[in-house]
Amino acid sequence: MSKDWKTRTQLVHEGSRRSQYGEMAEAIFLTQGFVYPTAEAAEARFIKAGEDEFIYARYGNPTTRMFEERIAALEGTEDAFATASGMAAVSGALMSMLRAGDHVVSARALFGSCLYVLEEVLQRFGVKVTFVDGADLEQWRKAVVPGTKAVFFESMSNPTLELVDIRGVSAIAHSVGALVICDNVFATPVFSNAVEQGADVVVYSTTKHVDGQGRALGGVICASREFIRKTVEPFMKHTGGSMSPFTAWMHLNGMATLDLRCRAMADSALKVAEALSAHPKVTKVIYPGLPNHPQHDLAMAQMGSGGTLVTFEIAGSKEAAFRFMNALEIAKISNNLGDAKTIATHPATTTHQRLPAEQKVALGITPGLIRLSLGLEDAGDLIADLVQALSAA
Repeated sequence: MSKDWKTRTQLVHEGSRRSQYGEMAEAIFLTQGFVYPTAEAAEARFIKAGEDEFIYARYGNPTTRMFEERIAALEGTEDAFATASGMAAVSGALMSMLRAGDHVVSARALFGSCLYVLEEVLQRFGVKVTFVDGADLEQWRKAVVPGTKAVFFESMSNPTLELVDIRGVSAIAHSVGALVICDNVFATPVFSNAVEQGADVVVYSTTKHVDGQGRALGGVICASREFIRKTVEPFMKHTGGSMSPFTAWMHLNGMATLDLRCRAMADSALKVAEALSAHPKVTKVIYPGLPNHPQHDLAMAQMGSGGTLVTFEIAGSKEAAFRFMNALEIAKISNNLGDAKTIATHPATTTHQRLPAEQKVALGITPGLIRLSLGLEDAGDLIADLVQALSAA
């Protein structure tokens, strides 16, 4: 495929494979196995499969391969491996390369399930994990030492939208030979420049913006061909975390409108953030696209956008936040994000509920904090809905 295509063209055409029937739409190969013409051909494929040869859907599938090639081209990596969920991508990227005694440095501000993998799973198997304030490069410099195997962070943290300086952290990590693993969900593949800025491995929950319709779980690991095929693939195909062909087909269709959706969502996010900033019942608005955000310049340099989510704090307690959420008419209460529908989430009691109270305080996850994932509704309608709900808070 052409390497000169712009994003929207890549999202429609990259990685396309057509059968002998010449179908216009991407075909869904809903099969778990493949037939070999001879026993000798089966033996040869198990020794070394060719570029368009498949063995078993857990190892690879034509529909899944189309999705992997399309998102790798978009992300700017040589290859990708599609996974069953975003957390399969996170855990697969980390566990495929780590073993007992290895050292990882991670940002402290993470999604609750990512924290579980780093705090519980990896350390249970003898991996040493050091947590730092992701926005503080000096803490990264002190924690990353010779022998550190990898660093891990969310380029924009969930739910407080704190950014990590990808170039800065990558330079520190690479100085000791550590691999940079970046969870880029909030940045989206549309606004991402993580690989160009130094990341070696980029992971996504494709459940979010890529699917964009709240239909299917999925994830992807994007990296060099060597890392994907020699490190990730053996681990994933034997532990069973690969994506189903049906999900890959849905994601391929979702990608056609990904750029349009993410830009429309980000436009609405900025308008909503500006409106909330002027409301007397809102004590804090966190949106990197606002000029008064402390990391606004970094957001513009890394993403060129403030993203599709807005986090804000309502005056009062959890009860006030709940009254606000229960009064919403357009925005829906859920814990997903990146959907065509606007979603309101109360992180303290849902996505980050299991964190100890002192850790929530340290991360800024207060009882009045609301995470809003902007959808494709009219921005004016959304602002009117938020304002009327705030009157109930």
